[in-house]
Amino acid sequence: MKNRILIVLQLIASNFAWAHQGDHGALRHWEIASPDPDRIVLTWTGDPARSQAVTWRTDRSVAVAFAEIALADPSSRFDQNAERIRAKTEVLKIGQHDQNEKLTTHFHSVVFENLLPNTLYAYRVGDGKARWSEWIQFRTASGEAEPVEFLYFGDAQNAVLSHWSRIMRAAFQKAPQADFSIHAGDLVNRAHRDQEWAEWFKAGGWIHATVPSIVVPGNHEYDELTNEAQEKRLALQWGPQFELPQYSDLPDSLRETVYYIDYQGVRVVALNSNREVEAQAKWLDKTLGSNPHRWTVLTFHHPIFSSGDGRDNSGNREVWKPIIEKHKVDLVLQGHDHTYARGHTPVRMVDGEDEKRIESLYVNSVSGPKMYEFMEGGWNVYRPEGVVLDRKAENTQFFQVIRIDGDVVVYKAYMANGALYDAFEMRKNEDGTKTLRDWSPDLGDERLFKNSLPYNRDGM
Repeated sequence: MKNRILIVLQLIASNFAWAHQGDHGALRHWEIASPDPDRIVLTWTGDPARSQAVTWRTDRSVAVAFAEIALADPSSRFDQNAERIRAKTEVLKIGQHDQNEKLTTHFHSVVFENLLPNTLYAYRVGDGKARWSEWIQFRTASGEAEPVEFLYFGDAQNAVLSHWSRIMRAAFQKAPQADFSIHAGDLVNRAHRDQEWAEWFKAGGWIHATVPSIVVPGNHEYDELTNEAQEKRLALQWGPQFELPQYSDLPDSLRETVYYIDYQGVRVVALNSNREVEAQAKWLDKTLGSNPHRWTVLTFHHPIFSSGDGRDNSGNREVWKPIIEKHKVDLVLQGHDHTYARGHTPVRMVDGEDEKRIESLYVNSVSGPKMYEFMEGGWNVYRPEGVVLDRKAENTQFFQVIRIDGDVVVYKAYMANGALYDAFEMRKNEDGTKTLRDWSPDLGDERLFKNSLPYNRDGM
């Protein structure tokens, strides 16, 4: 009898504690941390062929957390061979920001190491007792140069759950075997606002937990922490919720915002276009110069060649463009301008050729619903910089599927309805020269405000 009474009292106390933690009428249940793992996301801190990082959130009742991993054997009880790893736990008081509820959450992270290349694993995360996630699968990269397919998203930023979620789902339907996703900044609109991060995680759902993310901060990932604060700082949630590479030769202010990932013959370099651009230049030059792989992808938020009306990032362009040109970076994937632009720097400025010799290819894209007008005159203002605009769009949400296979890159930009809007093939020759075959002339007229549905930014 005493044991039963004790159990009942423990249950009442547990329920009371949870009710007290979750008694916030302005928040929906999925916005509030609980003892159950949520906001599960895969990233990397090292070699994708032999490691995988995972991060998740709980309320403060989970002080010690674990992850388990096993080979994804088709046997029903594959989990009997699982290895358990204790997580690193970080306390985050989201109430530091004026617009958040006064809550304390725990973020937990584990880096799975010593994995086998090109191998399917299953993992779960939880408290080591009754509060576990489902078993989730991921595949490690090959240790060799193999075909790579990845997704690329420009700014999500606004109406993330209601409007951006369809982009994530359409992208997964189009490329269910994608190796990873690139998110080119402005994942949310107000950096520290926890409800907006809740929308980003809910919109991606289990895709974030299955397809690893390469993320860079946009200007909307920086904001004042309180009404009194003047200096903008990186989102409270960024460090705790994303496990990313760190380097001793970069300033602490760039921690986990500047890094590179080598994946099956492709070096993907992530930069922070918001802060200390010149401090990154030396690191970028070294990182590109030491690249042993055939292909290079560079991603950051503010475009080298702006497309939004009234915008220009001349400081970034002056510092980074010479390095991009020096190392003949293949793809430069950006966001920020809430328009779509795809262009290239040619070896020779000649228009109208079916097949063009190029140096680098630049894309500005937007995946969320907030839209701007394209700059007047297109990219004509940048002609002295040696760039040609190949395709543009306004008032359209996009996702991109990019496949690199041997000597060829195939790029496809899809709209939210799954229709193909832009595409090209880039081929790299033995001597390193590249040719571009543009498929967009066969894909219909460009989408502009004047020929698409009316747009109103109110409510975004």
